[in-house]
Amino acid sequence: MRNKNLAAAALLAVAFLTLSACGGDTDSGKPVSVVSEEAGSDKAATVLDKPFEKPDLVLTDTHGKKYDFRKETAGRPTLIYFGYTHCPDVCPLTMNNIAVAKKQLPEDQQDALRIVFVTTDPERDTSAALGSWLKGIDSQVVGLTGDFATIQAGARTLGISIDPPRKDDNGKTVSDHGTQVIAFSPKTDGGYVLYGEDATVEDYTKDLPKIIKGQNP
Repeated sequence: MRNKNLAAAALLAVAFLTLSACGGDTDSGKPVSVVSEEAGSDKAATVLDKPFEKPDLVLTDTHGKKYDFRKETAGRPTLIYFGYTHCPDVCPLTMNNIAVAKKQLPEDQQDALRIVFVTTDPERDTSAALGSWLKGIDSQVVGLTGDFATIQAGARTLGISIDPPRKDDNGKTVSDHGTQVIAFSPKTDGGYVLYGEDATVEDYTKDLPKIIKGQNP
C-alpha cells in the first residue's frame, strides 16, 4: 500500500485483498472498499471511507471458552487478523510486527488494546495449538478457533476471502487467506483502518497510539 499515485481527496481507489497461501499469492479480484488517499502517500495504513461493521463472530478462545468478538471488544481499540499457525512466513511476521510495536506502548495502552488472531485452519489450530503458538508471540493476543464456515462468513463481512485448507503440490496443507489487518475504533467500533502484509514494526509503532484513541493514523 505504499507510493500510491492517487489524487488527493477527490479521487477514489478500490482496494483489493490478496489471497495468500503464506508463500504463494493470487489476486482475488474482488473489491474490498472504496478508500481515499493523498497523492504520493507512503502510509502503510489505508483509512476506509466506509468503515466495516464489527463481525458477529462467536468462537472459542485458547482456554476453550466461548468468545463473543463484538461483546468482548466493544469500545476497545482492536486489531483482527485471519491466519494460521502452520504458515511459514506472512502470518508469524505480521503477528510479531504487531506484538513488537505493542510493547512500545505505555502499559495502560497495552492493556486497552485488543489483538485478535482468528485461525483459517481450525482443524489443526485447536485451542491448545493456538495457545502454544501465541505464547511465543504475545500472551495477551486473543486466539480464536471454531467452525470453518463461521470463520469464513465473519471474514467475508470484512472483505477478507478465506478458502478451505487444501493440499499443495508437495502434499502439505496450506490455507489461502487475505493477509490484511483491520483496526477497529474504540469510539465507533467500526473497522476503519486497513493494513497490508507490507506493514512494518515501525508502521504499527507509529500508528497504534492514534488507533488507541480512535484517530486516523
